[in-house]
Amino acid sequence: MPSAIDPNHSQSEIDAFWMAKALELAAKAEAESEIPVGAIVVLDGEIIGQGFNSPILTCDPTAHAEIQAIRDACKNVNNYRLPEATLYVTLEPCSMCAGAIVHSRIARVVYGATEPKSGVVESQQQFFSHPFLNHQVESSGGVLAEQASSQLSNFFQYRREQKKRLKQQAKAQVGDTE
Repeated sequence: MPSAIDPNHSQSEIDAFWMAKALELAAKAEAESEIPVGAIVVLDGEIIGQGFNSPILTCDPTAHAEIQAIRDACKNVNNYRLPEATLYVTLEPCSMCAGAIVHSRIARVVYGATEPKSGVVESQQQFFSHPFLNHQVESSGGVLAEQASSQLSNFFQYRREQKKRLKQQAKAQVGDTE
């Protein structure tokens, strides 16, 4: 797949194109048994950074998709600031990631599914609209939200079923030893 899109498309088409790329990264997280969240950073119509959730794999609680993508982008452009860049992420950012977005000076965040428990762009608060911040971030949500939500729901349904099977197996083993 190409890593760029014709800039003559509408903003919603461009956002959907890049979000589809982030969803592909979320599938990589899922393949590693991580919560399926993917993120990319785009600048001037090109991916400059990408990442997916990997806190379990890396033993790093800060290894959220957004943080991974921001770190990758900063390394690739050799700058800790990413003005004019857009971050695409499949799930509404949490407070840690929102802080990193502000500190890296990302211009715009586009996310797929909302995160009712810990999302801070719209669900639990409107973090980017706080006047104390020294950088303002534009945000848009709901891009390919159904696909992102389905990916997450399917993952958690599988995890619940897996836990249930393990419990049943443990009970069966206990029953065999009695």
